[in-house]
This record gives sequence, C-alpha cells and structure tokens, in this order.
Amino acid sequence: MSGYDTPAAARVVVGVSGSLGSVTALRRATALARRLGAELWPVLAWEPPGGDATARRSPAAALLVEEWQRLAKQRLAAVLGEIFGEEGPGVPMRAVIVRGTPGRALVATADRESDLLVVGAGRRGLRRAFSGRVCRHCLTHACCPVLAVPPSPLQSDLVAVHRRNAWHRRMDTRDL
Repeated sequence: MSGYDTPAAARVVVGVSGSLGSVTALRRATALARRLGAELWPVLAWEPPGGDATARRSPAAALLVEEWQRLAKQRLAAVLGEIFGEEGPGVPMRAVIVRGTPGRALVATADRESDLLVVGAGRRGLRRAFSGRVCRHCLTHACCPVLAVPPSPLQSDLVAVHRRNAWHRRMDTRDL
C-alpha cells in the first residue's frame, strides 16, 4: 500500500434537513458510500422550538420532548422515502436522529477518523453571510475528512423563479 492509499471509510455521515442543499449532499454521500463500500448514516439534528434554554423554562416541554422527537423521526423518514423510494439507497444505511444543533450533532456522530462527513455548503448571494454555519462548524471541529457539497446548479434557478413569483412578475418562458 502506497503512502497515498487510504482505507475505505467505515461510515459516510451526512446531514439531512430536507433542504435542497442537504438533498444534494445526501445524493453525493450515497454515491460515495456505494463507491467506498461504506455504511450511509443520514443524520437529522433537532432542537426544541426556541432552543434548549426555552424548553428548560417551560413546564410542558418535558411532555413535548417525545412528540418533537417523533416529528423529527417522521421528517427524516419522509425525506429518505422521497429521495430513495421503496428500493432504498442500495447501501447499508442507519438513519440517526440527534437532539442538538446541526453542526455539533454531525461532528459528534462522525467521531471516528475513518468516517467521512458530507455537508451541504449553503447558499450563495446576499444570504451568504447568514448561511453556512453548519458547514463551517463541521470543517473546523470534525476529526474526520469533511466534504462540503456545493449547491445544485438548479438551486439558483429555483430561487430566481420563487423571487419572480413573490413579486408577481411575468416569467420569460422562451428559454424553457
């Protein structure tokens, strides 16, 4: 084995939220897991509405934790079902729900040096200053390699269409 050969990743951990960026990252992670012969670990991080500090102050929060966790599990199952359908991803998979902020949850899950952590790289444009916190956190704190997947080229087109619809502007369909 040469100095540049690396052992196959035991797990490919990917953050899944249902956003377009996370779906793009999930597709890339699935392809990598298939190529590396690794297990796919889609992770959905969840927090109580208002954060943990707010939940601790609320007397009803203890009763709602199970419901919030059930909703997170349901959301992850829906995203995975929508992406993979009944056939599944074609690789061994272990879906994980973690309570906490997305960046910390992903870094805590991808805690082995042999793991590969895949995250969406966030948005571009005016919102760039407020996005990418998860990606930056993972790149800074992970003990394993991190792959930051850029947004799909279609994402900017979808944002432009949504912006036009929000302003009720006519769409130019000549190029479609």
